[in-house]
Amino acid sequence: MPVKDILMKKLRSIILPTLLAVLFSASCTTAAGPDLSALTEPRILAGNDTLAFRDPAAVYHDGVFHLFFSLVRIEQDSIFSYVASSSSRNLRDWTEPRILTPRDQSLDYSSPGDVIRFEDEWVICFQTYPRPGYVKSEMPRYGNQDSRLFIMRSKDLENWSEPEMLQVKGDISWEEMGRMIDPYLIEDKDEPGKWWCFYKQNGVSSSWSRDLVNWTYDKHIPGGENVCILRDGEGYVMFHSPHNGIGIKRSADLRNWEDVEPLITLGQSEWEWAAGRITAGFVLDCKDIPSIGKYIMFFHGSGPLTETEGDFDKNSSIGIAWSDDLISWSWPGH
Repeated sequence: MPVKDILMKKLRSIILPTLLAVLFSASCTTAAGPDLSALTEPRILAGNDTLAFRDPAAVYHDGVFHLFFSLVRIEQDSIFSYVASSSSRNLRDWTEPRILTPRDQSLDYSSPGDVIRFEDEWVICFQTYPRPGYVKSEMPRYGNQDSRLFIMRSKDLENWSEPEMLQVKGDISWEEMGRMIDPYLIEDKDEPGKWWCFYKQNGVSSSWSRDLVNWTYDKHIPGGENVCILRDGEGYVMFHSPHNGIGIKRSADLRNWEDVEPLITLGQSEWEWAAGRITAGFVLDCKDIPSIGKYIMFFHGSGPLTETEGDFDKNSSIGIAWSDDLISWSWPGH
């Protein structure tokens, strides 16, 4: 065999295994997923004087975190609200927010509650928050009595159907439904196929449905805004937002709830960007994701002013924290 061929064969025997090892190592590193210790800043989407990120909801699918939220913008002199989304594989680097709903102050779609898998598609729930003619000089102005609940459907978490209103109070007129905001959908663990919608009206109200079209009103209980509910052992845990902080309730059956844990305020005492209010905690169960193995909380904080002082539709940011037990929480830098 010529010397050149001998040398090439020897080089291949050295280089090829090395190259394969490098590629395999890179593949394993990519598959390892996000590293919470690599996060250095609690804020993942930071608001400013003309922009607010609020009301987060998230779903994890095929290695990607899809984050949905209210995006509020001051555009010239007017304020508009949208449902928007961003995605990330590592919880640190997020795509540019993408607006999913129309620019219309008579609707102002906002406050996504959660994303569920229903039959063969994804369903996201959210609200309208109408503020017709809303301008900066009126800040803050809250959604009027026409606020209602809606869903959109998707096959791929990217392309969404037209909004459909949820008749959560049953077969009554639109006017009789009353003002309602902040929906959240969850399937009953004891009756698969029975879906509950929790929403802000007279405290926390609840209705149920088997097709997301025909609804039966159930009851209301004392509670705050932005309800989020998880299965926890044999029961459920509810996160909700009173005037400040994130409260917790527990239930065995989604109907009878008890306040059992202290208020969660995370690092608010040290965060000027959240000094006005900590709220809207959405908790995603990531216990089965090997690289995480924890519960991840997305929330929003506003400040340095309180919301009534003006930091409601501006200076609001989405932050991240995590927990092993839903009681003790950590966050980047803590």
